[in-house]
Amino acid sequence: MPSDAESEVPPPAHPFGRSEPLPPSLGEMTGDDPDASARVRAILQSPSYRVASEDVDFLASDAVRGLRLQVDYLKPELLLRANNVKRTIVVFGSSRIREPSEARRRVESLRAALRADVGDSEDASRLAVAERLLDSSRYYEAARAFGRIVAKANAHAGDGQTLIVTGGGPGIMEAANRGAFDAKAKTIGLNISLPREQFPNSYVSPELCFNFRYFAMRKLHFLQRAMALVAFPGGFGTLDELFEVLTLSQTRKIKPIPIILVGERFWRRAINFDFLVEEGVVEAEDRELFWYAETAEEIWSGIQAWDREHRQRYGS
Repeated sequence: MPSDAESEVPPPAHPFGRSEPLPPSLGEMTGDDPDASARVRAILQSPSYRVASEDVDFLASDAVRGLRLQVDYLKPELLLRANNVKRTIVVFGSSRIREPSEARRRVESLRAALRADVGDSEDASRLAVAERLLDSSRYYEAARAFGRIVAKANAHAGDGQTLIVTGGGPGIMEAANRGAFDAKAKTIGLNISLPREQFPNSYVSPELCFNFRYFAMRKLHFLQRAMALVAFPGGFGTLDELFEVLTLSQTRKIKPIPIILVGERFWRRAINFDFLVEEGVVEAEDRELFWYAETAEEIWSGIQAWDREHRQRYGS
């Protein structure tokens, strides 16, 4: 026999259904007023009536920028945690430096066009640039080889927690992601939403490819887990990221990490760091925040040597 207390407990309500539906229908709500239905429909169609989380216009407004910044950071963060990503090696470089076969086809096409239209200065100029990009295509191969080295070292470590991260685009970014892909490792791409249509490269792991609205949140994720930065020859985007990391390291806003500039000849022509030291606008010790390398093996051995010395001097 149930106790008195048990007999007073009503049966659990159905989790979804009701005996009497709620709320009443639109017709019941409007009654005899012939204009009521139209007014209710106007209310339902009003932007103010949209659920806030489903109101795209509201979410895109200036007033909600703070919330957008939060979710722009939070979504990748939660997915990186879910994939147990603890450390990254960041690779930057030009999207215009392509693999050698593609760069060679471009040169051959321009040479043919120039032969067909002798004296076209624009074709000659484009050919000269294409030939330099063909020479630079060796950096594509170096970035791809470096991606493989990191992926294999990560596999050997056994924890799978150190991944290559790039901007997710073509060129050098593609090459580094591709190298990790060659070694059957996960690899990260941090894409950015731009006015013109763009696509991530096909070698980024789908579950680790993110599309950011804000450069600021993208930059934060580049560095939050970074254990090294490798900068191949590149343009404004590469320079932007490089100088940001140099500034953060110089000011100790972040703990200094290995910063490797690949292609000494390019970088010495692009930026005269020694001149900055000589002019007194940069301290001599800041010139030691980075070094040069040429090959994937040099990059990796330099990172390992830096890490060993750092542990000996300062601990983990």
